[in-house]
Amino acid sequence: MSLLVVAVALAVLVALVAWAKIHPFLAFVFVSAAAGVALSLLPAEAAATGRFLPGDVPAAIKKGIGAILGDLLIVIVSGAMLGKLVVESGAAQKIASVLVTACGRNRMAWAMALTGFVVGIPLFYGVGFVLLVPIIFAVTGRYGLPPLVVGLPALAAMSVAHGLLPPHPAPTALVAQFDGDLGRTLLYGFLISIPAIIIAGPVFARTLSRIDARPLPAFAAKTLPEESLPGAATSFLAALLPAVLLLVASLAQAGTPAEWRQLPWVRETLRFVSDADVVMLVALAFATATLGLGRGRSLADVMGIYGAAIADVASTLLVIAGSGAFKQVLIQSGVDKTIAGSLEGVPLDPLVLAWLVTAAIRVCVGSATVAGLTAAGIVGPLVAAGGADPNLMVLAIGSGSLVASHVNDAGFWLFKEYFNVSIADALRSWTVMETIVAVVGLAGVLVLDRFV
Repeated sequence: MSLLVVAVALAVLVALVAWAKIHPFLAFVFVSAAAGVALSLLPAEAAATGRFLPGDVPAAIKKGIGAILGDLLIVIVSGAMLGKLVVESGAAQKIASVLVTACGRNRMAWAMALTGFVVGIPLFYGVGFVLLVPIIFAVTGRYGLPPLVVGLPALAAMSVAHGLLPPHPAPTALVAQFDGDLGRTLLYGFLISIPAIIIAGPVFARTLSRIDARPLPAFAAKTLPEESLPGAATSFLAALLPAVLLLVASLAQAGTPAEWRQLPWVRETLRFVSDADVVMLVALAFATATLGLGRGRSLADVMGIYGAAIADVASTLLVIAGSGAFKQVLIQSGVDKTIAGSLEGVPLDPLVLAWLVTAAIRVCVGSATVAGLTAAGIVGPLVAAGGADPNLMVLAIGSGSLVASHVNDAGFWLFKEYFNVSIADALRSWTVMETIVAVVGLAGVLVLDRFV
């Protein structure tokens, strides 16, 4: 009976978000409350848990929201601030300029894929899309190249970063929910990203040269003068510093001899420098000094950029908060153990199962973030029971959350309108590209699962 309640709750959640167009935060809270009350009234559940009653539902929702935001708030907000400063300072434009110049005309698709990946690590997807598309149009216009052949690799790379790599909201939230390691997830994510970007980007894009994409004049490039841009080294370092620090910290943890880790000062130093909040604040301080104050901006001006970044990410934080409420209701009601028992009987690898669950929700809801966070509440018990590596589970769900983007996804319409293609051509190019990323991502996860 409890599984039926959860199934109905998920169906209502999909209906509220996809068809009623209710904000996902409100949908999550409403569904969490309704499911919590229903679960608390089931005699079998009450007897099993001995503690979850209707009066416990509001406290469970608050606890879930507070717990997940406590884990993620600093990382996500500081990541948004960093990305906004990278854009406003011209560092992103500089990165694109350097990579395009280095690769030349014949390798332009590869240059844009690399640009999309580097820029996509610190930037939220919507911001990165709006930033890079005018640069893509400027490059294709200058060299007379098909827009989709050059542009889709950049979008594929940004999509991979959005779905798989911290500090993007969904993978960061999943690491926290599964009690994974942020640096290890990032390392695995990089390994999976390379084949996903190559196959879904430059390789697949070559089949799209006959699609008649005619970008609208309104989306022409608006670039800063070259002399006003920051240096290449500063631009790359500021954009990539969070990833570099997280990887270095993770490698330091793994490479430190066991006898050294037993020393209190070594153990506590490693804990401090590998903490994601510390890493993001150090990276933000560096960017503030080099891209902000060091280039003549006042502190007030930099804080204004950061304030705008908070506005950009506020809605995403609310969605993540709502998912925390739903997860906590499942835990406190005891139904998470019931779900775990049911899923253990399914004759599928837990990573494949997680991918399929996420993909189904993604197709129905449209939002990759909502799909990933909703699936986490369903398959989380498998991770808690030791059924799968938590870091690989993050990447399996992240891959599944990208599959089959279509007309209910805002990213689909961004692509269609900016590139000025028909719905049929958008499905043939954008939707297929996202699905390739999702499938290759799952394949990469399964390969890594044999070695870690």
